[in-house]
Amino acid sequence: MNLGLKNKSVLVLASSKGLGKATAHQFASEGARVFLASRDEDALERTAKEIREKTQNPYVTYGICDITAYDSIKQLVSDVIDENGTIDVLVNNAGGPPAGSFDDVDDDAWQHAFELNLLSFIRAIRVVLPYMRKQGGGHIVNFASSSIKQPIDGLILSNTFRAGITGLSKSLSQELAGDNILINTIGPGRIGTDRVSHLDSVKAEKLGMPAEDVMKEAEKQIPIGRYGEPEEFAKIAVFLCSAANTYVTGQSLLVDGGMVKAL
Repeated sequence: MNLGLKNKSVLVLASSKGLGKATAHQFASEGARVFLASRDEDALERTAKEIREKTQNPYVTYGICDITAYDSIKQLVSDVIDENGTIDVLVNNAGGPPAGSFDDVDDDAWQHAFELNLLSFIRAIRVVLPYMRKQGGGHIVNFASSSIKQPIDGLILSNTFRAGITGLSKSLSQELAGDNILINTIGPGRIGTDRVSHLDSVKAEKLGMPAEDVMKEAEKQIPIGRYGEPEEFAKIAVFLCSAANTYVTGQSLLVDGGMVKAL
C-alpha cells in the first residue's frame, strides 16, 4: 500500500523519545519531511541524527519547543513553514502528568497538567489550521491514553485531560470536515516506553514489590500477552495521517493488545 507520504511535511511534538520518536521515525521511513520538537536540544539532535541514518532520509530536522508556552508553539510552527513550506500532518503528543489520586494533587498540578496535556494540543491545532486550510486539507492525530476508554487507577490527572482530548477531537472532526482536515485520537495501552516503565516503578514502590513483577501482572491482563512496541503504535498513527486514510475522522482508537474491555 502506498501511503502517499513522500515529501509531506510532518510536525511531531514531544518527539525526542518514546512514542513521539517512534512515530517520527516511521514517517521518515515513508519519505516524509519530518520536523521534531521537544525542550531538550541535545536529545533532539541525537534523535534526528539517528533517524536520518536509519531511514536514509536527510529531511529530518528539529526545533526546541516548550509546548506549555503559546509563543513557543507559534515560533515552532513558523520554523516548520520556513523549512518545509507548509504542514500536512500534525502529531500532538506530550509527556504524561504525574501519577496520583485526587487527594495527592493540588491546584498547581491540575493547572500544569491542563497546560501540558490539553491546552498544548488546542494551541498547536489553532496555529497549524490556517496552513492546512490554505492547502486544502491535512491530518491531525492526538496521542492520549487507554484511559480514554477506561480510567486508570492512580492517574487522576491523565484520566481527566485525556478525556478532554477525545471531546476536542470529536468536536473538531465535525467543524473541520468541510476543510478536508481529518482528526483522530490514539490511546496507547501498555507500550514499552520510559513513561510506562516509570509508572510500573511507582506502582511497585507503592506495593513493595519488584517492578518486574508489576510488569508480569500487567501482561496477564493483556490478551496478546506482552507490552507493545513503540513501532507498533507508530504504524497506526502514520496510517491515520496518510493518503490511505481518506474517511476516518473523529475516532478514538486504542493500541493496547486487547487490554481494555470497554466497547
